[in-house]
Amino acid sequence: MIHLLLAVIYLSFISLGLPDSLLGAAWPSMYGEFGTPVSYAGVVAMIISAGTIVSSLQSDRLTRRLGTGRVTAISVGMTAAALFGFSISGSFGALCLWAIPYGLGAGSVDAALNNYVALHYASRHMSWLHCMWGVGASAGPYIMGAALAGGSRWNMGYRYIAVIQVLLTTVLVMSLPLWKRREAGAAAGEAGKALSLRQMIRIPGVKAVMGAFFCYCALEQTAGLWASSYLVLQKGVPAEKAAGFASLFFLGITVGRGLCGFLTLRLGDAQMVRLGQGIAALGVGALLLPLGESVSLAGLVLVGLGCAPIYPSIIHATPEHFGAENSQAIIGVQMASAYVGTSLMPPLFGVIANRVGAGMFPYYLLVILVGMVWLHETLLRTAGARANGGNAVRA
Repeated sequence: MIHLLLAVIYLSFISLGLPDSLLGAAWPSMYGEFGTPVSYAGVVAMIISAGTIVSSLQSDRLTRRLGTGRVTAISVGMTAAALFGFSISGSFGALCLWAIPYGLGAGSVDAALNNYVALHYASRHMSWLHCMWGVGASAGPYIMGAALAGGSRWNMGYRYIAVIQVLLTTVLVMSLPLWKRREAGAAAGEAGKALSLRQMIRIPGVKAVMGAFFCYCALEQTAGLWASSYLVLQKGVPAEKAAGFASLFFLGITVGRGLCGFLTLRLGDAQMVRLGQGIAALGVGALLLPLGESVSLAGLVLVGLGCAPIYPSIIHATPEHFGAENSQAIIGVQMASAYVGTSLMPPLFGVIANRVGAGMFPYYLLVILVGMVWLHETLLRTAGARANGGNAVRA
């Protein structure tokens, strides 16, 4: 039964990743129909991000009241409805309205599932869980591409994903008894009231972990969005070759998380984060060195591999750092910080690149990486001091 529930959780994270890259794949076919500028994709993305931030911050209250299984089923159902709404939208305004339930659903399920796995499963499963997200995020554009190549409009790509989400919602509803049994066994250790944002921020180490998550997602999303432009504008790499290697950045994250699941058998969460930061630093260093195209391309892949263990390992360590009774609330805040970093930092680099030049790309990544290392080490010191040497973080 435990393995069956784990399979359901993996499927849930594949479904979480499926729609994440759909807008980017479909937008070239969408904006002309709506009569909007190409830049309006950012408006839809920001509405979705705002919804995820709100629902992430509310995940503790929702999960305590409904349980992880119900929150997951309801959230996936909301995203299914929103995706179907996208597929029938005939105007940009309708698209923006449907983006609201999509964002609200995505944030709740993300925070709830991450906390559930952090509490109930070993670190390797957290790495593989996020690997499954990468599988979904990679498959979404292929499904959209298949719909467009088959002569259908972009609407059908969204509709196909919506059908998949409806099927998964059905599976989740049928699996609710499995969630209830597992949660009942741990309920006593996780009892307590939901924490407000002000209460969470007062907990030692919470500001540091929020900052670390902000920096991580800023690093990942800035690298993913601007790597191709940097290679073309600064390194003279042909556009088609740069695009291929930019996609390898995300492939590096996905494959790296699959491999990290095995490394966690030997290394603790803190060691995994430091390993990832070290590999990412090597990658940024390779981008900084004037050693030619091959070294720059290898550096980009190394940054992706370095990103792989950081996000899942910090999440998995949350119950250890802050206690099981606080982990859902704090993981929700971590998710919200992640989405803020995703929303703000890549556009900020766009402004810098426009005014100073794309050559600032590796320096920008380096500053973010240094900030993340400092904040994570601050978190470890705080957690170690709280433990008073009894259950100190493994480092």
